[in-house]
Amino acid sequence: MGVVGQSRAASGAMLFWVFLGPLALVLGAHVSVFSDPTLLTCGQKSLQLTLPPGWEGNASFVLTTWDTEGKAHALQNDSGCGLLVSGTPDGSRKVSVSYAGCYVFEWDHNYLILVGLEGTDVAGQKVLYEERLLRCPVDLPALDAPSSSVCSVVPSQDRLPCASLLISQGDCEARGCCYDPRDSVKPCYFGNTVTAHCTPDDQFSIAVSRDATLPPVALDSVQLASGHSTGCVPVLTNNAFVVYQFPLSACGTTFQITGDQVIYENELVASRDVKTGSLGSVRDSIFRLHVQCSYSISGSSIPLSVQVFTLPPLPAVSQPGPLSLELHVASDGSYTSYYTDSDYPVLKTLREPVYAEVKILQRTDPDLILALHHCWATPSSSPQQQMQWPILVDGCPYAGDNYQTQLMPLSFTSGLLFPSHYQRFTLYTSTFVDPTSQGKLSGLVYLHCSASVCHQSVKESCVTTCPS
Repeated sequence: MGVVGQSRAASGAMLFWVFLGPLALVLGAHVSVFSDPTLLTCGQKSLQLTLPPGWEGNASFVLTTWDTEGKAHALQNDSGCGLLVSGTPDGSRKVSVSYAGCYVFEWDHNYLILVGLEGTDVAGQKVLYEERLLRCPVDLPALDAPSSSVCSVVPSQDRLPCASLLISQGDCEARGCCYDPRDSVKPCYFGNTVTAHCTPDDQFSIAVSRDATLPPVALDSVQLASGHSTGCVPVLTNNAFVVYQFPLSACGTTFQITGDQVIYENELVASRDVKTGSLGSVRDSIFRLHVQCSYSISGSSIPLSVQVFTLPPLPAVSQPGPLSLELHVASDGSYTSYYTDSDYPVLKTLREPVYAEVKILQRTDPDLILALHHCWATPSSSPQQQMQWPILVDGCPYAGDNYQTQLMPLSFTSGLLFPSHYQRFTLYTSTFVDPTSQGKLSGLVYLHCSASVCHQSVKESCVTTCPS
């Protein structure tokens, strides 16, 4: 007969991330230039920083970056180092930086560049007023490349044609669109993403899906950032998509000549949509889409490339504070009742199932995910005791156990308000053996778990995949 006891986890093992923020060396009435996260857009091959009109204030500031040797450089046109700086009609300035250039570092699956704002003080000395570490993910998905999931989720009634009825499947997919040979009306249609391409007859074509972001884009607020004249309105729209098509010379398009290429740029934006409910205000996605087309000056009119920039995911808002986790045991597999302190020790026969549960206490953020790392049993209340038996290793059942632990999947059908705040597993009782005599040890068996809390986002699913 084995005996199972319980230990409570007042706090879990936490994972910490360290972020570099702006250096707050702001003098006088200067307002932070880099504080608005929507000014940064991440593309497939480069990032772009947009400085709003009047960013220089009443003084003369110089945008600065640093190379791999720590030497400062002014942010100005430098094709050899992958820098392109251009102005727009509204007075803002756009700085495009190639990931393969001189000033971008790759670290921890991110592209990083340090930018600063230099000025001159009253004594004529250079002063660094502000600096910011900009970050874009390395594995940014190709938003204009269709996949089976992007195509299959678009119902037939929401499909908008991407090309003429007679286009081939290969040509359709080359435009970044989906193809369904069974659809005799709209076989080539836009996928559930952002689709952008530039045509040989010098046209921009941009299609935005409602579900291109999470929360969904408010399609009725999508508009061209600078073009408000006739012809700068959607050419197609329904409740799932909005499509713009306009000449490269219209609707606020800017261009820049660099080397033997001419680069055309335009931008779509969506206003913030604030909704008020019983639990407070909910803000929909801030949507900013920047499209860049490159053409050869001396060659044919066929576009060389098209790049789509979207906002990087906003970091989670966090603050220091206590985090409490609890490990307890249910009386049966329904997890409707649990043993209390007065019930312990609980007697179990060998190989009898034990229904364990770990949960986050006093938190209501639905994006929090409880992740179990290791769970183990010891013959004493000390989790550091040398004699122990693994139950979960790296969040998965210990493979060396003849009676493997079973993880219990949870969803909203389980009746839990926040199922991601819980982890449940079933283990089977056993006894410890004396390493010298090989005899069974009597006494209590204690359970322990180490865990962390992860914040779910577009770039982080927080899900552990175990081998089958």
